[in-house]
Amino acid sequence: MSEFLVYLATMSGIYGILSLSLNLQYGLTGLANFGHVAFFMLGAYTSTILVLLAQLPFPLGLLGGALAAALFGGLIALPTANLQQDYWAITTLAAAEIVRLVFLNQPLKGPYVGASFGVGGIPQPWRQAFSAATYPYFYLALVLACLLATYAVVSWLARMPFGRTLRAIREGDAVPLALGKNVGRFRVKVMMLGGALGGVAGSLFAHYNAFIDPYYFLPLETFLVWAMVLLGGCGNHLGALLGTVTVLAFYHSTRFLKDYLPLPSQTLASLRMVVIGVLIILVVLFLPQGLLPERKRRYGPRRPARS
Repeated sequence: MSEFLVYLATMSGIYGILSLSLNLQYGLTGLANFGHVAFFMLGAYTSTILVLLAQLPFPLGLLGGALAAALFGGLIALPTANLQQDYWAITTLAAAEIVRLVFLNQPLKGPYVGASFGVGGIPQPWRQAFSAATYPYFYLALVLACLLATYAVVSWLARMPFGRTLRAIREGDAVPLALGKNVGRFRVKVMMLGGALGGVAGSLFAHYNAFIDPYYFLPLETFLVWAMVLLGGCGNHLGALLGTVTVLAFYHSTRFLKDYLPLPSQTLASLRMVVIGVLIILVVLFLPQGLLPERKRRYGPRRPARS
């Protein structure tokens, strides 16, 4: 049970970074990104190529994964920055599938086949310095450190004038345009920032799992992250983390139900997705702002200073 809890906490930290990046794009800016898994995949594969094939240290692989995902975010945002939300959603979904199909059909060089066979033997950072029993705790600490850094960055951005502009864009383009803000440029920036954070999560996932496969990055992963953000509360960073823990705790703990319910494993795997879908519907109907709604600041006239 302790090994399972460490695994669940590690995955919650990785997906917490991913949900915070989506919350930055959708919760604060209103960008309906249905291809968020592309950032996750680019971070995983770029870090794997740099560390496994190019023999670079893990920090450079992590940085490379973040940069690759950020560049891809800017690439898909440049021609779509002025589209409406429905067109934006379709475009990002198609872009994510293009990325997945490229890695699915493009083998890597060397003994690691890649393509549909996946990539194995991904090095785990500083593995030799720890025993088999203590390394999962070290990696958990590493993931939590990255999660805290991500939370600090997105919270700082939300408090800055940059964050206030993003909230204005979320409500519509009229007000920020009237104030002289370049809405398209802000959308490109937030896609790059969210992409970089998603790339960090992908890199951490690849080196923790030590194996990646294009089928790990299906559109289902994007909708799981959407479920986390919607359940926790759009625009609330703590809510996104709460939604992450809730969804993953349910998603991974249902594997124990096979010992109590006389159902095949495939049926249980399908039922848990059905239950997650029902949970999202119930939240949208009865808690449209999520478990932790966004706290909106109210501005009023300043009180005169006392003499």
